Amino acid sequence: MSETHATIAPGAPVFPPGRYGRRREPGRRRPLLLALSAAVLLAVLGLVATKLYTQYGDPEYRAQVITYTGITDSRVVVDFRVTVPPGGSATCVLRARTHDGAEVGRAEATVTAGPGERHVTARHEVATTARPFIGEVVRCRPPG
Repeated sequence: MSETHATIAPGAPVFPPGRYGRRREPGRRRPLLLALSAAVLLAVLGLVATKLYTQYGDPEYRAQVITYTGITDSRVVVDFRVTVPPGGSATCVLRARTHDGAEVGRAEATVTAGPGERHVTARHEVATTARPFIGEVVRCRPPG
């Protein structure tokens, strides 16, 4: 015959005393350790993001097309403005496209800012294989 205890809920397992060690108190957590771990993880992720941004990002090279003129069957002249680091230079890729979006010309132009200046205004001619509709600056990057 088995013994039934009045303090044990029906269906709950009954363990022999001393056999499985001491049971943990329910709800005992370590919020300080969890918060500290989360703070360390956020700091490490922030450092990694900063390093990758400085290594691969180039936020100081921005180009803006002012106008494109001189459109003929074989060329387009692009006037553009580039923001560079103070006194720095940039190599910009320019292209010409037809009305349907096909690329008909591509050129690279290197521009250099004066000492202490951050903006360069330049004009460059892009040779084309057909009559272009638009001239644009694709991107600018550090020279080299």
